[in-house]
Amino acid sequence: MSIDVPSKGTEPADETGTATGAAAPETTKAGLWSALRPLVLRLHFYAGLLIAPLLLAAAVSGFLYALSFQAEKLVYSHELQVPTGDRSVPLSAQVEAARTAHPDGEVTAVWPSHEDGATTRVLMTTPEVEEGESLAVFVNPYTGEIRGELVDSFGALPLRAWLSGLHSNLHMGDFGRNYSEMAASWLWVVALGGLLLWLGRRRRSKRELILPERGATGRRKTLTRHGAVGVWAVAGLLVLSATGLTWSKYAGENIDTLQTQLGGATPSVAAELSPGGGEGDGHEGHGGGGDSVAQQGPDVGIDKVVEAAAAKGVEGQISVILPADGSGYVVKETDKQFPVHLDSVAVHPADGKVMDELRFADYPLLAKLTRFGIDVHMGVTFGLANQLALAALALALILLIVWGYRMWWLRRPTKERKLSAGRPMPRGAWRKLPATALLPVAAVTVVVGWFIPMLGISLLAFLVIDIALGVTAKARAKA
Repeated sequence: MSIDVPSKGTEPADETGTATGAAAPETTKAGLWSALRPLVLRLHFYAGLLIAPLLLAAAVSGFLYALSFQAEKLVYSHELQVPTGDRSVPLSAQVEAARTAHPDGEVTAVWPSHEDGATTRVLMTTPEVEEGESLAVFVNPYTGEIRGELVDSFGALPLRAWLSGLHSNLHMGDFGRNYSEMAASWLWVVALGGLLLWLGRRRRSKRELILPERGATGRRKTLTRHGAVGVWAVAGLLVLSATGLTWSKYAGENIDTLQTQLGGATPSVAAELSPGGGEGDGHEGHGGGGDSVAQQGPDVGIDKVVEAAAAKGVEGQISVILPADGSGYVVKETDKQFPVHLDSVAVHPADGKVMDELRFADYPLLAKLTRFGIDVHMGVTFGLANQLALAALALALILLIVWGYRMWWLRRPTKERKLSAGRPMPRGAWRKLPATALLPVAAVTVVVGWFIPMLGISLLAFLVIDIALGVTAKARAKA
């Protein structure tokens, strides 16, 4: 919510930033920015004032989520870690141990231990877990001992899954997703608007562009802190906004459609079995392969499948998805830390031969950028450094919001005895734009509002309310 304040030694500025006692410069002389500034100022003010609560909720929950990766390792250390042994038991035996512990469950995927001291995670569907979640059974790879069971939500254990739900929908289901999409839709607008206002502000030295002004007091001190921190955070905020929109409900659908039309859809390995393929003589599957393959015929077992994948270079941190509904095994690398290892192969359950291969290097550029963007947003691409950077960025956003509200509060009239709030920016800023600027601005706004519906709808609502308030104010003045 950057609100312009004149530097010391200059005439005080009114709410539009024009020095009092001096004629306002003509648009033709002052340039496009002089015409756009009042509109940007008003938009930044109202967007910051009304959307900031949603941004604050996203920032606080995002801060907690960024730290949840390390917290997860501490809270669930018993399930995730075991003393290192000399030899590992076959992966099929580990899967069988999990199945024995939960005979009513169906194994859907296995995450083999990928480093010394790490447990194997066997994912199962059971009557106790909700749709979209799995029961994760943690197995000691050296002894086959069951270390514990936890609910798994797309790889996140209960603590991180709860914080993820808080961040994405405030635990209000699909309706709650509107909050996070609204926040992501407006974050880039508020960030860019604040940056423009801050860059266009008069200052005594370049130092004051990136650092708070020395000796400033009161509202000016808050303003310079708000602006300086905003400059440092703006790039990260834009990345968070863009990547957050990629998996939002409404804007996300438009992004997916555009990405597909541009040939940038994320590919997947072909694991479908040919008609009649995989059908055997009715023998049940063996080798701990999986429950669903028992209905398809002989199965080479998960051990040979992992060996076949390793022969194609798909190894290390992997996930093995078991066959179901006429498909073969899918073995995927899941190491998203840079440099990423996300190759995958499909393996036929009857003979253990690789049916298809997919290399991350062959992904379309847009698919790669989407993958990188989402993983950076989630804090996994650069590990701990990524998570600390996200936490710092969330903390910066919290401070920007608090300082923004404080500046608004300090703008309130102090001579009135009754409780009052900060003055709003003056109306009519858009009417001051020349047609050469107004038409392009209007066209861009319509296109962006259509592509990002939550932004367009809320902006239209702001405009309708603002017009209604203006008409009411004029009616009262005439009365």
